Amino acid sequence: MTITLLIAALFSVLSFSRVSASFPDQKIYGVNIGSWLVFEPWMAEQEWKEMGGEQCDDCSLCIRSEWALTKAYPDTADTLFQNHWASWFTQDDVDQLVQAQINTVRIPLGFWIIEPLVDCSTEFYPKGGILHLVRTILPSTLKRGLQMLRDAGINVILDHHALPGVAAVNQMFAGNCTYQPQFYTSWNYDRALAWTAVMTTLAHLDPDFASVVSIQAANEPIMDANQTPGYGEFQTNFVQVVRSVELLLGITVAGEAHGDLSDVSTSHNINLNTTLSRVSQLSSLNAEVQSALQVALPVLQEMAADYGMGSIFTFSAPSRDPLVTNFMDVNWQYHNPSNPSSAVMGPQAYDNHLYYSFGGVADATESAYLTSICNLGRVAADAALGNSPLWFGEWALSTQFDATDDFLKKWADAQKLTYSQGAGWLFWNFKIENSDLEGDYPRQWSYFEGLKRGYLTQDPEAMHNPQVCEPYM
Repeated sequence: MTITLLIAALFSVLSFSRVSASFPDQKIYGVNIGSWLVFEPWMAEQEWKEMGGEQCDDCSLCIRSEWALTKAYPDTADTLFQNHWASWFTQDDVDQLVQAQINTVRIPLGFWIIEPLVDCSTEFYPKGGILHLVRTILPSTLKRGLQMLRDAGINVILDHHALPGVAAVNQMFAGNCTYQPQFYTSWNYDRALAWTAVMTTLAHLDPDFASVVSIQAANEPIMDANQTPGYGEFQTNFVQVVRSVELLLGITVAGEAHGDLSDVSTSHNINLNTTLSRVSQLSSLNAEVQSALQVALPVLQEMAADYGMGSIFTFSAPSRDPLVTNFMDVNWQYHNPSNPSSAVMGPQAYDNHLYYSFGGVADATESAYLTSICNLGRVAADAALGNSPLWFGEWALSTQFDATDDFLKKWADAQKLTYSQGAGWLFWNFKIENSDLEGDYPRQWSYFEGLKRGYLTQDPEAMHNPQVCEPYM
């Protein structure tokens, strides 16, 4: 299959131009829409139990992930998850985000939302992914959520949270709890790149995706870089997949690091046959990038059929800014990790996650926590390695000790103050289930609950005490 035929199918979904979304010039004040399209049972134990899930200390040993539940209930899992998607994130939630002056959300996604990328003979995930959702426009869809966020004026980061082959060890957020992650292989890198090509296409062509401003390549890879072979090459290829699709759409991207790719000339009216004959010859489109585009072909062809449009070989370029490519920062890993800043081509940003409740950051006391956070140097350390702008894409009010209400106000202020030294922050999570099985998890993990209890200010930029860090500097 040639690249020309691939892109002909890719752009057959296009019949319109659309208004550009743009990343906020102001600080990011955001939340994660976690446990929606990647279910993490600890955040909704009662619902998980009602769906047939289980609780256990080692999530690999019971029904404690989307994989395990789908495998256990193959005949009903799709309906169970569709009901969850419809109820977990609703218009009421979006209205609360607007009232809380949230300007950005991060949506964790599993690779299986694009169903053709799943090997159904060996992998077990709920169906109802992007093709099915586009085709039927069900109320329980990613598109439905994006429509609500678009209408509310809230920007969206699409986060490839659960990757093909599994990228994290024994974690519910990976979609499958296993001690043997297989993401760091050529086949799974290719599947992740194909996912990227599809999502980039939708972000630019589907009006429901109008609020999407960034795609995150991979959530929380294994921290030991010795265990993530090929990850640096994947970072480079990820950027090139995004920029290749954009350039073919006529979206100008300044590229200093990969000048031959940026040589592609575009005009308002693009003839794909002419353009593609040049693009397929560019050395920047290496074998992995071209292979990923070819893997994406059947997905894009089926989407074209679902949209009911014929192949369009000449069209007007959409009015759209380039997406912000997004990686976990270089300091997320150790043992000489690859630096994602070496892959820069066009707008790029970096993400860091920080939870004190898991240990290893500060002693479990109020004073140690505040001293640590108030003197945190991660923004400067990342900037020195080219990882700027940096935002903190996950944080919470969780602690290793029994925190008082008064401390949680200080803890919220201090974290917001520190994370705002960079591009901003996104709290984990927008909500946590309120149930007897959850205990009081919402107290420290739910943004909505933090607002109700007064730990977090209604204006995300405001603080109870702007001088909270002065005694600890």
